[in-house]
Amino acid sequence: MLLVGVILLIIGFVTGISVLWTIGLILAVIGAVLWILGAMGHAVGGRRHYW
Repeated sequence: MLLVGVILLIIGFVTGISVLWTIGLILAVIGAVLWILGAMGHAVGGRRHYW
């Protein structure tokens, strides 16, 4: 999710499409939060690790 968010951020920035920029930002933030929670050892969505 983090990688898809970053890709959408780049595409939205290059093409100037603000919707892609917004969706990419939201996905990147959610992906980063899930990654941090998984790295801390918390179960995310019933899984012990999230990556």
